[in-house]
Amino acid sequence: MLQRVHVIVRGRVQGVYFRASTRDRARQLGLAGWVRNCPDGNVELIAEGEKAKLEQLVTWCHSGPRGAAVRDVMVEWQETAGEFVGFVVKY
Repeated sequence: MLQRVHVIVRGRVQGVYFRASTRDRARQLGLAGWVRNCPDGNVELIAEGEKAKLEQLVTWCHSGPRGAAVRDVMVEWQETAGEFVGFVVKY
């Protein structure tokens, strides 16, 4: 069964390739959705796919790429909309 997760990652997460690394990890897991930088310095993502794969991505977000200093990860599970094809970085 497919699910959807909305994640906000707080800390030093911009300027450390967090978006590109998230995109690469999500694609490895076969997930669809997007990731973007927020004006407040956080990183936001929405991903859809199998719950176990989404949980792996959320776990990865707690550490992120080398250079990141994650302080907090907010996770909200949502109903799947099926609106995404692939996983992209939004600008």
